[in-house]
Amino acid sequence: MKQSLTREQIWSQLDQKWDLIVIGGGITGAGIFRRAVNGGLKTLLLEAADFSSGTSSKSSKLVHGGFRYLRSGQFDVTFESVRQREVLLKQAPNLVTPLSFVLPYDADSQQKPLFRSGVLIYDLMASKWDHRHLSLGQLQNIIPMLKPENMAGAYLYGDAAVDDSRMVLRLLQEAIEDGGLALNYTRVEKLLKDQSGRVRAVAIQDHSRNNLGSLELKANAFINATGPWADLLRQQLGRQERVRPLRGSHLVFSFEDLPLPHAVTLMHPKDGRAMFAIPWEKRTIFGTTDLDHSIPLDQEPYCTREEITYMLEAVHAIFPGTAITESSIISSFAGLRPIVRGDASNPSSESRVHLVLEEDGLVTITGGKLTIFEIMAEDALKAVIPQIGRELQPANHWFNPLPTYLPDTALDPQSFHYLAGRYGQQLLTLLEISASQTLQQVDDLYLHWAELIFNARYGMVAHLDDLLLRRTRLGVLLPEGGMGEIERVKMITQADLGWSDEEWQSELTRYQQIYQQAYSPDPEKFLK
Repeated sequence: MKQSLTREQIWSQLDQKWDLIVIGGGITGAGIFRRAVNGGLKTLLLEAADFSSGTSSKSSKLVHGGFRYLRSGQFDVTFESVRQREVLLKQAPNLVTPLSFVLPYDADSQQKPLFRSGVLIYDLMASKWDHRHLSLGQLQNIIPMLKPENMAGAYLYGDAAVDDSRMVLRLLQEAIEDGGLALNYTRVEKLLKDQSGRVRAVAIQDHSRNNLGSLELKANAFINATGPWADLLRQQLGRQERVRPLRGSHLVFSFEDLPLPHAVTLMHPKDGRAMFAIPWEKRTIFGTTDLDHSIPLDQEPYCTREEITYMLEAVHAIFPGTAITESSIISSFAGLRPIVRGDASNPSSESRVHLVLEEDGLVTITGGKLTIFEIMAEDALKAVIPQIGRELQPANHWFNPLPTYLPDTALDPQSFHYLAGRYGQQLLTLLEISASQTLQQVDDLYLHWAELIFNARYGMVAHLDDLLLRRTRLGVLLPEGGMGEIERVKMITQADLGWSDEEWQSELTRYQQIYQQAYSPDPEKFLK
């Protein structure tokens, strides 16, 4: 986010009366922040760690209806999500992009009519016709390595993909440009109540490298948008837990090891659970698991050895011709889903509905999924409007229009549109500060060196992992967390980050530890 203000300058502006303070800087908090600022509210967003560092940088990278939810009868969730997928494809072009899925079926089961009905319902919900049948021969021509046992054909249907972290950052960026304030590494330590027992202020602590101290901030309303961590704030109000944190883990492979022209929806051979293989950022992501998360929430989640084995079993069963082994894994990542606690014994059967609670002046929103963040934002704001005392102005747009490509632009059209989706109008600033050599792509990725410079200068980067894991995805997409390129990263970003050699080395050590324990091909090896 391009902010001309330093962290110290932003901190100095916090101590004022706000209409609304949003707690949580993931997709839900960012959506609320964007809509509130757009609606004329004086709004502050506070994030305890880095923006999108929780669930919203570790999703399956999909804007989708949730085809698998049809199997469990969650038709309302699927309908709402399919409709919002279509909305986001129009609102955020080049950031949310069409992605087709192949859904194979068996010869000797009822899968074919079941899947046919499913893709038909999916398209009827979207009011479009975006599926077709693939014969076995057509399927083998398109994806030769797709050879699950007894496969007889497939259906091709449409969904969409996204860079989840860049979506969060763009929403924040455009809200800041419209007058909002947002700060990462600023933890809400305590909810402060008035004599009537209602939350009227929060005690915050700066947890950045700057260590700017603590403040008590007042507002007319507060929204708890901390996802899987929502109950930690609610516990201060003496409330019972409502969130069931579920872990979803993913593996990242090179596209050469698993080349897919379309994403593939597949069923795990052991338990029949729906999984995905997704082409993304010139890599292939494979996932996801769905497990109760018993590790403490203050520890970054990681992909366990058991999950790696489980996912590789599916890879070998669905793509038996591949030579993929554990050594083929470039990286892994795990995110937590904020599932509203129900009575399902099987985590995958829990509903993906979202929940809004008003408790002693604190409004909490949790559950749901990335695809419906706009609906969740509207619902959360509807709950706090009575506390604020004035109406929210109508939304004219969620995303600002993209810059127009011109023939004399220093980028080719494909790169320009790719970057425009992720940076919006700030792409023009990125181009202004970029030399021709920095507009080259990193390794074989879509990522450009100029993005690292731009984010080091304007992206509110506090730590090296902010830059390499969220502002860009270099650390997830390159082997060993991108260490093969780290000297060039240092050369082009150190001055803008303002770090001495000693500070750079300290940050590098911190980054390597985070990568090894949460993103490496075998995190548990480093946790023993």
